Amino acid sequence: MIKNIFLIVCFSCFFSVFAQEQFRPEELVNTIIGTDSKRSYSNGNTYPAIATPWGMNFWSPQTGKIADGWLYQYTADKINGFKQTHQPSPWIGDYGQFSVMPLTGKLNFREEKRSSWFSHKSEITKPYFYSVYLSDHDVLTEITPTERAAIFRFTFPKSDSSFILVDAFDRGSYVKILPEQNKIIGYTTRNRGGVPANFKNYFVIECDKKFTLTWTVNDSVLVKSQNEITSSHAQAIIGFSTKKGEKVHLKIASSFISSEQAELNLKREVGKQTFDQIHTKAKLAWYNELIKVKVEGGTDEQLKTFYSCLYRMLLFPRKFYEFDAQNQMVHYSPYNGKVEKGYMFTDTGFWDTFRSLFPFLTLMYPEMDGHILDGLANTYKESGWLPEWASPGHKGSMIGSNSASVITDAYLKGVKGYDINVLYEALIKNTENQGPIKTLGRNGVKEYNQLGYVPIEGFVGSTARTLEYAHADFNLNQLAIALNKPKEEIEKFAVRSQNYRNMFDPTYNLMRGKNKEGTFPTTFDPFSWGYEFVEGNSWHYSWSVLHDFKGLSDLMGGYKKMEMMLDSVYNLPPIVESSFYKGAIHEMTEMQVMNMGQYAHGNQPIQHMSYIYNFCGVPWKSQMHVREAMDKLYRPTPDGYCGDEDNGQTSAWYVFSALGFYSVCPGTQQYVIGSPLFKKVTLSLENGKKFVVEAPKNTSKTIYIQSATLNGMNYDKNFLNHFDILKGGKITFNMSEKPNFKRGILPASRPYSFSK
Repeated sequence: MIKNIFLIVCFSCFFSVFAQEQFRPEELVNTIIGTDSKRSYSNGNTYPAIATPWGMNFWSPQTGKIADGWLYQYTADKINGFKQTHQPSPWIGDYGQFSVMPLTGKLNFREEKRSSWFSHKSEITKPYFYSVYLSDHDVLTEITPTERAAIFRFTFPKSDSSFILVDAFDRGSYVKILPEQNKIIGYTTRNRGGVPANFKNYFVIECDKKFTLTWTVNDSVLVKSQNEITSSHAQAIIGFSTKKGEKVHLKIASSFISSEQAELNLKREVGKQTFDQIHTKAKLAWYNELIKVKVEGGTDEQLKTFYSCLYRMLLFPRKFYEFDAQNQMVHYSPYNGKVEKGYMFTDTGFWDTFRSLFPFLTLMYPEMDGHILDGLANTYKESGWLPEWASPGHKGSMIGSNSASVITDAYLKGVKGYDINVLYEALIKNTENQGPIKTLGRNGVKEYNQLGYVPIEGFVGSTARTLEYAHADFNLNQLAIALNKPKEEIEKFAVRSQNYRNMFDPTYNLMRGKNKEGTFPTTFDPFSWGYEFVEGNSWHYSWSVLHDFKGLSDLMGGYKKMEMMLDSVYNLPPIVESSFYKGAIHEMTEMQVMNMGQYAHGNQPIQHMSYIYNFCGVPWKSQMHVREAMDKLYRPTPDGYCGDEDNGQTSAWYVFSALGFYSVCPGTQQYVIGSPLFKKVTLSLENGKKFVVEAPKNTSKTIYIQSATLNGMNYDKNFLNHFDILKGGKITFNMSEKPNFKRGILPASRPYSFSK
């Protein structure tokens, strides 16, 4: 009775909030954004995640086969299941996945046979709710999630042959039907590596309708009335008769710890609650997070794009922890295979997300950011290394040592809730060691520390690695200062932060690879992708000096020369040299079709580049190019991105840029100003303050800042300070169709550079 009263009060408060607040950001989200993608060309490479913010489990309709990373493609016309997924990217793959599927008529359990035609016209796609009509089975399917569970509601036709199939997938799985309890339990082991040998995702499924028939599937063999099976590919099927319009509910939860923990997760998160009650809670969970950034005065398309991107930003990294019978936080360690205490998060690659996704969490969601960093400390304790790409354990994908940036940026901006000394110890270990796979520690660390760069010989992406290690060393220098480390340690990282200089060739005014002897090869093609770069060329990576554009401008011959080199990126033809990859990779095609020269916004290394004009004393060019990218490259549609969305990073570029500023250099306290997209943005900060960005004259044509005031005082700087934002207040931009060539041109207006 007390629980029921509590629920009534919660729902009353919920509807009271909405009665007062008509703005509903969760209704503006299009979860289908980016799903019109394929292996050869990415418009986002996303799927419509049905989830709660940072939820441990997502659900998605599945149009692809079990092994297909493109699990939902907008161009598909058939659904073969509704999948619990943990996939962060089709290139990384999925783990711990299984699916359910309602069926009628002839019993078919194979994916291609059980699939049903569907239409996007019959889909409802929300972060907190999904609905679709399966025409072949005449079944309406509805899903609403919790963090570790979900409720399905199937509306069946009149049929004496109605079924629900549970597919635990191949590579080792188990199912058991418990008819007397109206329950199915099981586990799936399917993964893409990076997990201990005892990895399992245990699930429990409760049905509110009595089973009259049961089958299991042993690989490809249908077995009647055998209720338990362990095989390479196990499936369970339950059958019953249904009346027209009869609703059958499944309550589903899972656990990476045990079957008992899955039961506990189901009881705790769903219990006796109805579909509509869970739906309301999930809706409220998204409202509470999305409303922290309220935008006004844009077009419908801009509002939908903004909140669709913000939704993507709040999916990863996912929670990988649970609460045991004593309500203690625990997690299955994807590193040592044990059940450990404390936070754990996974499914993010820092090569992508250190740039702006994590700085945004630091600004707007610092409590969650602190939990994530506490999880990083646990990763180090359990594996001996910080993660650079985790899914759920360490993955050998991409390059860099960018955990240094994630940790330093959060610490310097005041995020709490973790042991910084443990994390600093882990970061120092990275600077002197190569881990068991190339993404742990630093690949080429011996050469980097001895030569001041990673040489071409033996190291693919050598120049890219050097540039990213130098930025990591800048962050370590800043963190060492903040932690009062010995002077020699501080100075060591200050020196190493300048290692980017060793990659600069004044002949071309670009970065390029260098051999062990300290010389550049005689041949060089700045349009060549790969080799000493990663998914890019010299025109893209030459700007990867996030912490020292003054130093870079000195190398190039001054700010004017750097401005001309920046212009060249946009003015050059979008040609590529692809011999390293033996043909065009999708990132090349995505750059070319956008027709913005060598500017490859669909991949992360160059996304900050348009903001560099602020360092050159021509901020109006940043305003022009930033607004062009927002207007041209983003839509709230299935083809809404211009490349891989990548766990919130490409979305974070848009969200930050739409606010009017961007985190060019994590590890500093500054955000570089661009061109605000909306007439008004209100940031509701966790400290209770509000920071407002106003641009009342904003239109599609008034893209240039004529003047600005911060809390009523004239503001000529090309950056905002993090702690000024945290104090609350208001910055007002006076926008115009024409540039102001005199604003933001003084040396004091330039953002931070390490070099003076």
